[in-house]
Amino acid sequence: MYNIRNLIAFLDMIATSEGTINLGDNGYNVLVGGALFQGYADHPRIVVTVNSRGLKSTAAGRYQILARYFDAYKTQLSLPDFSPDSQDKIAIQLIKECKALNDIDEGRFNIAVKKCSSRWASLPGAGYGQHENTLENLRRVYAKKGGLIFA
Repeated sequence: MYNIRNLIAFLDMIATSEGTINLGDNGYNVLVGGALFQGYADHPRIVVTVNSRGLKSTAAGRYQILARYFDAYKTQLSLPDFSPDSQDKIAIQLIKECKALNDIDEGRFNIAVKKCSSRWASLPGAGYGQHENTLENLRRVYAKKGGLIFA
C-alpha cells in the first residue's frame, strides 16, 4: 500500500507550503488568500483576485484545489462532497498522477517535490509567478511532521 507516515507528512508539507495548515479547520475550509468558507457539501466556487495583476483563482481547501479540478475529480473518484476526506483523496490522486507516490514511499523527498511542483504553485520550481517555498524549508516541515528522508 503506502508508507502512510511519509504520505501524511507529505500532505502536511503541501498544506504548510500552500499556507493553509494553521488556518480554520486544519486548512480544509480555507479560500485562496486566507478567508474561510462554510460547509463541505461542495467546492465553495468563490473567485478571488490573488494579485495586483488581476490573477483570479477559485483555489480552496487544504490543498488549494481549483473548482474545475474538483469537478473532474469528484466524478473520477466518486466523491460525495468537498469534505476533508475528499480533499485528501484528490491530493493523493494528484500525487499519483505526478508519479511521485513511490518516491514518497521510499523517502526520495526532493524528487517527489520536483515531480509535484506542477500541481502546487507554492512548491519550488512551480513557475506560476506566485510565492514558492524553498526546498530546504519544506524538507524541515516534512521531517518535523514525521516524514522519513532516505535519499
